[in-house]
Amino acid sequence: MMRPRSLRSLDSLSAEAYRLPRETGAQGRLAHRVPVAVIDIGSNSVRQVIYEGLARAPAVLFNEKVLCGLGKGVASTGKLDEGAVECALSAIRRFRALAHQAHVGETHILATAASRDAANGPDFIRRVESLTGTRVTVLTGQMEAQFSAWGVKAGFHKPDGIVGDMGGGSLELVGVGAGDISGGITLPLGGLRLSEVSGNSLSKAKAIARSALRHAEIEWPGAGRTFYAVGGTWRSLAKLHIESVHYPLNAVHDYEIDAERFIAFCSRVVAKPIDQIKGIDVVSRNRRGLLQFGALVMVETLRALGAERVAMSSMGVREGYLHALLPPEVQAEDSLLAASHDLSVLRARSPLHSSELAQWSGEAFATLGVEETEDEARFRIASCYLADIAWRAHPDFRAHQSLSIIANAGFVGISHEGRAYIALANYFRYQGLGSKVASPSISVLASPRVRERARILAGIFRVLYLFSASQPGVIPRLVLRKGEEEGKFVFEVPADIADLCGERPRERLSQLSRETGKAIELRIA
Repeated sequence: MMRPRSLRSLDSLSAEAYRLPRETGAQGRLAHRVPVAVIDIGSNSVRQVIYEGLARAPAVLFNEKVLCGLGKGVASTGKLDEGAVECALSAIRRFRALAHQAHVGETHILATAASRDAANGPDFIRRVESLTGTRVTVLTGQMEAQFSAWGVKAGFHKPDGIVGDMGGGSLELVGVGAGDISGGITLPLGGLRLSEVSGNSLSKAKAIARSALRHAEIEWPGAGRTFYAVGGTWRSLAKLHIESVHYPLNAVHDYEIDAERFIAFCSRVVAKPIDQIKGIDVVSRNRRGLLQFGALVMVETLRALGAERVAMSSMGVREGYLHALLPPEVQAEDSLLAASHDLSVLRARSPLHSSELAQWSGEAFATLGVEETEDEARFRIASCYLADIAWRAHPDFRAHQSLSIIANAGFVGISHEGRAYIALANYFRYQGLGSKVASPSISVLASPRVRERARILAGIFRVLYLFSASQPGVIPRLVLRKGEEEGKFVFEVPADIADLCGERPRERLSQLSRETGKAIELRIA
């Protein structure tokens, strides 16, 4: 059977022949951002993360870790194991090649507890520097704590509480709030170290952790505040908890748990054989060996600090280090809005149109008397930036695609309720607001107030898209104002674009009236 000529002609083309010119770049990437990499030489793992660029909300281009166990044996021998050293150097050699492949502009190499504590740590660092041609920053315990706190400041909107970063060799604690990062201490309570000095005994490890925390000089209050948990072992505990309670959103970052409930959960994890813990399959096998040590350190830390709640963070030292490199004015940007706007630039038909939605909807909420908290306003603006990201999908699937993208996107600076707001606004924008339209499971994360605002915003989207065709220029000309009669409102369309009016826009306006409980009349101005 003959193949179509177009397909046969492609067979003769080399990859080079139809590749985009280098300067053009992929349209799935933001222009003018030069990739930046961080190699994190930890006590348990050696990891490289390549980011799209140095920005307020950097996207991850590539992420790989190798479990080398550099910290294993340091507590007893005082030295890095030669096998672990060779493993780390081999991983870093590969990371160097990957960075070249990804056109990384600058690589930052950080080393933590094992490298700074071992007698042969300086020799290992010299070998890394010789291999990469890059200076290695060996973080002190206080530096590690400070950068962990910067990571939390990068990943949460106005965080206030205590940051705890548990790695393989140490536990860092530091206060974070509206002002400066306060204090910062390091304790020898990393998972690898603790398992080694305790002889792999959980009861001995518990006593060691309790004693270390009891004698720690903590200069900031912890009672009644949020404990921001950083580190792979603690994120694994969060995944296990999410599985155990059948939580509807599989996102670890900003997963918030009552401290007393989490203490009880972690205590159960410590008490059972690891293979008998329900849902353990959600935890990678290479994390399971230290999971119980992480659980017992969590219990003792929460009890020592008296924290009220736990918030999980996917951002730590690496992200904090990069965040500290940003100019103050960029650090002050809203990470949620920065990330949402980036996605609008990449996927919307018109980012300018998305910005017009944000402006118009804010004015409409004020006119209609729909009050917003600071966070609700942030969620609304982000919803507008993301309102057109699913346009390439078939119309029957746009609601579910936008819901899926938003639920699983790597946003930070947003609570899970906020993520539900954005997802619902865009889901109902496509699926409709009729009584027969079922709410997706993520809606249980939102309060009735938040669900109401998300539906009102969806109603606004459904009206404005029929007038704008998703293009800029029209929305700013449409006016929503109070009518002459009390409790009535007017939606004005300029006469020169009156042809945009019709049956469907009027139906959508009626939907918006039902959602707001306000009578809205369409008029030609």
